[in-house]
Amino acid sequence: VVTLYATLGGPAIVHGLNETEVTTIITSKELMQTKLKEIVSQVPLLRHIITVDGKPTTWSEFPKGVIVHTMASVQAMGAKADAGNKQQARPVPSDIAVIMYTSGSTGVPKGVMISHCNIIAGITGMAERIPNLGEKDIYIGYLPLAHVLELSAELVCLSHGCRIGYSSPQTLADQSSKIKKGSKGDVTTLKPTLMAAVPEIMDRIYKNVMNKVNEMTPFQRNLFILAYNYKMEQISKGYTTPLCDSLIFRKVRMLLGGKIRILLCGGAPLSAATQRFMNICFCCPVGQGYGLTESAGAGTITEVWDYTTGRVGAPLVCCEIKLMNWEEGGYYNTDKPYPRGEILIGGQNVTVGYYKNELRTKKDFTIDENGQRWLHTGDIGEFQQDGCLKIIDRKKDLVKLQAGEYVSLGKVEAALKNLPLVDNICAYASSFHSYVIGFVVPNQKELAELARKKGFKGTWEEICNSPEMEKEVLKVLAEAAMAANLEKFEIPVKIRLSPDPWTPETGLVTDAFKLKRKELTAFYQTDIDRMYGINVK
Repeated sequence: VVTLYATLGGPAIVHGLNETEVTTIITSKELMQTKLKEIVSQVPLLRHIITVDGKPTTWSEFPKGVIVHTMASVQAMGAKADAGNKQQARPVPSDIAVIMYTSGSTGVPKGVMISHCNIIAGITGMAERIPNLGEKDIYIGYLPLAHVLELSAELVCLSHGCRIGYSSPQTLADQSSKIKKGSKGDVTTLKPTLMAAVPEIMDRIYKNVMNKVNEMTPFQRNLFILAYNYKMEQISKGYTTPLCDSLIFRKVRMLLGGKIRILLCGGAPLSAATQRFMNICFCCPVGQGYGLTESAGAGTITEVWDYTTGRVGAPLVCCEIKLMNWEEGGYYNTDKPYPRGEILIGGQNVTVGYYKNELRTKKDFTIDENGQRWLHTGDIGEFQQDGCLKIIDRKKDLVKLQAGEYVSLGKVEAALKNLPLVDNICAYASSFHSYVIGFVVPNQKELAELARKKGFKGTWEEICNSPEMEKEVLKVLAEAAMAANLEKFEIPVKIRLSPDPWTPETGLVTDAFKLKRKELTAFYQTDIDRMYGINVK
């Protein structure tokens, strides 16, 4: 099976389909009529398109030799076929199960070859961290299965007899965009016990609830804050708070159906504030995990009783992790108090490499003297005294400023992303200049309120394009940066407020909502020139 995100964009999808010589595509009616329509003529080997949700209308200039089927008709063909006399070939562990295209933060996507052995190793490691996994559990699946986090989470469930209810981000909760006002969202109906989420979705829930808290009467608000702080203290001592849970936090729990016992988070770092909030208000552990498509999704997951924040847990039973010195960034595995360095993952879950890309495979994967495969992740971690890993930096995010200081863009973003005023932020720096700049997607409600306070009148576009409002937002960012102990040179000096949000459809973020720096840079090039005072003739 080859997986490709629809949001990768036309050229990237064509590249993946042709690189893997695909003859049959399975897709939805909508995607066939939008994404596929534009590129189908560029895929010469294509013979069959199967739509999962009914019969689409074909169009007149549809290429000859391509047949469109519905999933129902394919199932009917399968029911008729005489499979009795045909000997099924069984896969061996080293056979490739999935070629999963991962949207590289740079350039064309890479096809990661995941073997059957890799998948079994990965899901064995993950399942071991989830206590009492079994037939009583219900998992809600709403992330794309082209994402390694979702594929491995669902395989963990299937291998342990859990039920899976299929949903979508637009129909997940009562307040979701495609749920009619007054109707119930999928979580309310299904009442799942397990759920995986990317930080973007958890951050959204956190902001929604906090906005509601701010709208309460002073008495209610103080009661909520009191209960929140009391529970935080009790959790840190290892106690539970049944009274607070049933009286104060029950309503918040109901947002996800009220039965969640473990929330799994992966795909990007989760901020301490959001994780703490999920622990307290949803009355369940939030397992942070760390893994890559290249490690079949497996690496580390926190233990359920571990309520510390900002860490991703200890290595899973399927792999080993070591830290390698990275001199340029100044990280060494001899550092005190904790060893630091580039994270290398080794074990049976480490994938076979990139499809038809020997050069990149040789760069990212090595084999040691014992024949074990190691993946060089490009992430920088530190091991704490109890053996848990903390992700502290990323090799690719490091930019050297003109005066020689190194700035980690990810670190700057993490410090500013959780402000109520910020929906999303991308920091940018260049070695030809001495300061950091940023692009900010402001929170509409918060920015409109700030504009009102400052007496600025205008449309949403005018507010975002106003130099005056840029200055006001910069003040808020600078205060937060100081509070987060950022160095002076790490604090953005100029910003551009974006009136439009960044979604996977815009091509500016991946499906897991990670920033695509190359695309963002190209998109905001004129703003970058303006902020750095470059006159473009």
